[in-house]
Amino acid sequence: MRLVVNIVLLLIIVLLGWVLIQSIREPIAFQAERTKREDAVIERLRQIRTTQEMFRSIKGGFAPSFDSLIKVLSTEKFATIKVIGDPDDPNFTGTVQFDTIFTPAIDSIKRLGINLDSLRYVPYGENHATFDIQADTITYQSTNVPVVEVGVPREKFMGPYKDKRFARYDQKYDPKKPIKFGNMGAPNLSGNWE
Repeated sequence: MRLVVNIVLLLIIVLLGWVLIQSIREPIAFQAERTKREDAVIERLRQIRTTQEMFRSIKGGFAPSFDSLIKVLSTEKFATIKVIGDPDDPNFTGTVQFDTIFTPAIDSIKRLGINLDSLRYVPYGENHATFDIQADTITYQSTNVPVVEVGVPREKFMGPYKDKRFARYDQKYDPKKPIKFGNMGAPNLSGNWE
């Protein structure tokens, strides 16, 4: 009888030890995975923001879809004005000349190491999840300004950690809340992670 009680107690100790280890391991694993996945998504959002700014310098507004963003950046050129002479120099006696130089946007994209074909896809996203993109022109302080918003809810890329129960490890964690940059109500390109 004593042997049975000892075996049962040993099993209970092992079970409680396993529960204790799991209760320590799960929050650590969650934070590590969350950091890894969110960092990858933020990096992709930074690339999208850079390409949207390039699109705006060519077209004057933001791209409302990834198809138009990719098409313009693959085929169109930046216009750069080169100023010959210094119009602000009082000792300059010649005439100031302006020369327009056109450079393909795709060259800048390649130099930055951005892959336009995978830009729309969310890192770690399930079933080829894509970022939500919106662009428009609004009246802001009596001026028409282009606005853009690109983002994705955390539940689309957090995999096994997309459940609300993981909020017990971080009070700010909400899988339905998106990581995004831009704002459809104001001319703002900052990200909500900054």
